[in-house]
Amino acid sequence: MSALPTRFASVEALEDFMTEPTPALVADLARVDGDILVLGVGGKMGPTLARLAKRGAPGKRVIGVARFSDPAVKAALERHGVECIGCDLLDRAALQRLPNARDGVRNLVFMAGHKFGAAGNASLTWMMNVGVPAMVAEAFSELRTVVFSTACVYPYVPVNGAGADEQVPSTPPAGDYANSCVGRERMFEYVSRQHGTPGRLVRLSYAIDMRYGVLYDVASTVFASQPLDLTMGYADVIWQGDANEQSLRMLAHCTTPTSPINVTGPRHTSVRWLAAEFGRRFGRQPVFKGQEAPTAWLLDTSQAQALFGVPRVPIETMIDWVADWVQQGGPSLGKPTHFSTRDGKY
Repeated sequence: MSALPTRFASVEALEDFMTEPTPALVADLARVDGDILVLGVGGKMGPTLARLAKRGAPGKRVIGVARFSDPAVKAALERHGVECIGCDLLDRAALQRLPNARDGVRNLVFMAGHKFGAAGNASLTWMMNVGVPAMVAEAFSELRTVVFSTACVYPYVPVNGAGADEQVPSTPPAGDYANSCVGRERMFEYVSRQHGTPGRLVRLSYAIDMRYGVLYDVASTVFASQPLDLTMGYADVIWQGDANEQSLRMLAHCTTPTSPINVTGPRHTSVRWLAAEFGRRFGRQPVFKGQEAPTAWLLDTSQAQALFGVPRVPIETMIDWVADWVQQGGPSLGKPTHFSTRDGKY
C-alpha cells in the first residue's frame, strides 16, 4: 500500500489513490465466488467503488449499471476495465435482462437512491427508495447483496453520547427521504428472509472526497468568508476510499437474513471545530450563524471496527487534503450535502 499523500495535484491522482486496494480487500474479495454487479454506479461514490473492486479482484467481471446521463463516466469506467450497461432501474423488464446468477454474477452492490429534490417530488423519492429496491431484491434474490443505506434511518441522538448502534430502532425524524430509506431497508430485509439472501445494509454517514462532502462544504464556506450554519453541530465523516473498501469487504461478511452495519469515521466531529481548523489553514476567521442543537445523526461504529479496524485516513489528514484542494481551486461536483438540514426536507 502507498503511504498517505500530502496533497492531490489532480482528479486523476485523487482517484488513483482512492481506488488502490488494500491487502485486506484483496483477501476478502478472493473469498467470495462469482462476479460483481454494481447498480447505481453513476453517483458520487459508484465510479471509484467499481474501479476499486476491479483493481481488488482483477479476475472478476465488475459490471456497472446506471443511466449514464454523463457519457464521460461510462467511458472512464470502461477504460479501467469495468463493463458498463445503460439501464433505467425503474424499468422492471430491463432489470430482468441484466446479468444475474445465470451469467456467473454472485455479488450485488446496490447504490441507487433519490435524496435531493425529495421534498418536491415525494412519489419519485418513494419509488426510487422503496419501489426500485423491492424490484431489485426480488430480481436478484440469489446474489449476496450489499445495500447502501444511510444514518438518516435513525432518530437524532445526543451529541455527547456514543452514537446510535445497530440495535437502535429505525424511527427517523419527519421527511420523505429518511422514511423512504427505512422502506428501502425493509424491502431487502423481506426478500432476504423469504429467499435466504445473504446481505448487509450499510448505514453510511457522510463519505467525503476532495470534491464534495461535509468537509468540502465547511471549507468552501469558510474560504469564502460566508456564514456557516451550526444548527446541525456535529457530523460523522469517513474518507470515500475507506467507505468503499468497507462496503466491498462486506461481501465476505454477509449475514442471513441481511443485517445493518454502521460505516463512518471513528469519532464525532464538531462543525465549529472543523470551521476553526479550516480557518487556521486559510488564515481566515470563520463566521457562524445559529446554535448547535443537542442532538444529531451520529453513529456508533464498534461493529464495523471489530471487522475492519479503524479507517485508514484520519480526520486531520482529510482536513489538510480538503483545505489544500479548496485553496488551489480544485473542481467541485457541485453537490452540497445540506448537512445542516434538520426538518427532513432535501
